[in-house]
Amino acid sequence: MGAQWKHAGRLENSGKRGALISKLVKEITVAAKGGDPNPDNNPRLRAGVEAAKKASVPRDTIDRAIKKGAGLLDEQVQYETIAYEGFAPHRVPVIVECVTENKNRTAADIRVLFRKGSLGAVGSVSWMFDRQGVVEATIPKAGMDIEGAAIESGAQNVEPLEAEDVPAGHTGARFFCELTDLDSVSKALTQGGWTVTLSEFSYIAKSFAEITDEQKKEVAEFLNAVDEHDDVHRVYAALR
Repeated sequence: MGAQWKHAGRLENSGKRGALISKLVKEITVAAKGGDPNPDNNPRLRAGVEAAKKASVPRDTIDRAIKKGAGLLDEQVQYETIAYEGFAPHRVPVIVECVTENKNRTAADIRVLFRKGSLGAVGSVSWMFDRQGVVEATIPKAGMDIEGAAIESGAQNVEPLEAEDVPAGHTGARFFCELTDLDSVSKALTQGGWTVTLSEFSYIAKSFAEITDEQKKEVAEFLNAVDEHDDVHRVYAALR
């Protein structure tokens, strides 16, 4: 089924690491602004904090991002979330979610990034995706029954996480649910001993583009270039 596009080699150098940390901090800020600033009561924030810890973001940076989002600092947060739809090379459907404080700048930059593809109007691509809740989680036990965990948590479907995303000796899974069940599924997994590293409203492709391996490389280069932009938060593509 898949979820968001995974950028290849994000941590190859310090510049890319800095960009990744910036995105993680922005996610924490937005999550704290949009809900309870207590991670225990806010699944999206809790997942953002866990992802930041996994990337070795300093604790004081995480705390500051939470306070900033919650309005506890003098800095004003005016982020907007905007989704762009279009096609990567070879007509691969793509949805790009951005979080920005300057939508005009972001729109101009996205148009430039899509020169090798084609940018579409709202609704031109989203009908090719299902809107679902997605929870990614790991548990420090190998060979766990993820199907059973999905049933117990109330998730509709589940798939194993990619091996590189799971620590040794752990089981990792991606759980799919109705949007309205995202909070309850996240909490149920946490209570069951799972560590939630992602909890989001996601776009899941209904079908995948049939292209050659060489064409996939071209599409991957395009998606990586889009994902590297500072304002791009998540990229979803109908590509296996």
